[in-house]
Amino acid sequence: MLTVNIICIGKIKEKYWTDAIREYSKRLSAFCKFNITELAEEKTSGTPNESQISSILDCEGKRILAKIKESDYAAALCIEGKTVSSPDLAGLIEGAALSGRSTVDFIIGGSWGLSDAVKRRADFKLSMGRMTFPHQMARVILCEQVYRAFEINNNGKYHK
Repeated sequence: MLTVNIICIGKIKEKYWTDAIREYSKRLSAFCKFNITELAEEKTSGTPNESQISSILDCEGKRILAKIKESDYAAALCIEGKTVSSPDLAGLIEGAALSGRSTVDFIIGGSWGLSDAVKRRADFKLSMGRMTFPHQMARVILCEQVYRAFEINNNGKYHK
């Protein structure tokens, strides 16, 4: 069974987001082993300068990279990534599994994004589009799209 991980910076505190994520996690359990790993966000005081932001990205990036195995297929969510359709995402997940990868990692950075090291490690850079979403919402949307992808790959009725 394929393992799908969401590796993300920061915790979700709002019940409505956690309820939605819990629902998609439950649905995904029929298709894969699904995990969400929340890593601590670096603390800043005030408005950080470029050097401080670079340091934040580096620290968060090292923690993210420590969670990704060499054999994992890693998809980094970043603005410069490629936008794909739901069927394309389904194909991406299926393709990773068919290529012998047993784990697919989706990576969501913190409020400053992802380090260059994480982006270089990624097998695919994925963009949710040109609009900006709160990270909590992006996580829910990603969970829904991963669920939709499995429904597509299994000829389910969810995707119309």
